[in-house]
Amino acid sequence: MQTIALVSQKGGTGKSTLAIGLAIAAMQDGHKVCLLEADPQGTVSNWRRRRAQAEPAVETVADGAEFAHRLPFLARCGVTLAIIDTAAGHSAAAEAAIGAADLCLIPARPSPADIEAAAPTLAAVRAGDKPFAFVLNQTPVRSFRIADAAGALSDTAISLNASGVVALPYIVLRNDQQDALGAGLAVTEYALGGKSAEEIRSLWRWVSSRLAVAAPAEARIDLGAAAANSEADLRAAG
Repeated sequence: MQTIALVSQKGGTGKSTLAIGLAIAAMQDGHKVCLLEADPQGTVSNWRRRRAQAEPAVETVADGAEFAHRLPFLARCGVTLAIIDTAAGHSAAAEAAIGAADLCLIPARPSPADIEAAAPTLAAVRAGDKPFAFVLNQTPVRSFRIADAAGALSDTAISLNASGVVALPYIVLRNDQQDALGAGLAVTEYALGGKSAEEIRSLWRWVSSRLAVAAPAEARIDLGAAAANSEADLRAAG
């Protein structure tokens, strides 16, 4: 099982919406997903209550110490991807989520306040020696601010002796994202052929490729063996 943590000290960056969008895109790609909500605001849990479909599972995490036993339990239950949505600001739960993650995603809007807030978040991620990527979120369709923000985020990473990584594509602010959440859906379910859906699917493909690079070689071997064993079990079952 692999784990993604969405972290940002700045509120309003769209962590919960991205967590939901990536969870459903990963499910549509064949993963068994569990969303872990470490944000007391409960955006993901509220979305789950509006949702008619049984999956993905959503579990709340009140204490960062819970990750130590919750994640291994989910792996034993067959979950292949856990996505952690954290609260804004500095907290023990966010630190624990970073420590448990195979990849940390740091959402940021193309605004000076978001770029400034990215520095302490990145410092916490780097302190844990974790792979990371910035996600430019809620961007306008076209604006010079997008390129400026991408450059500023890369400069922030360089200042902390890290390679600047900005995920692609950038996620444009559109109404269908919020309309989907209100219906208990992700945008890839709500507007399958829309631009927002394609952006989220493309972002998932980018994130998935980063997870593959981040996974230790032995983990990749184990995943391959598990897949082979599962196929053999299915053949045996007839």
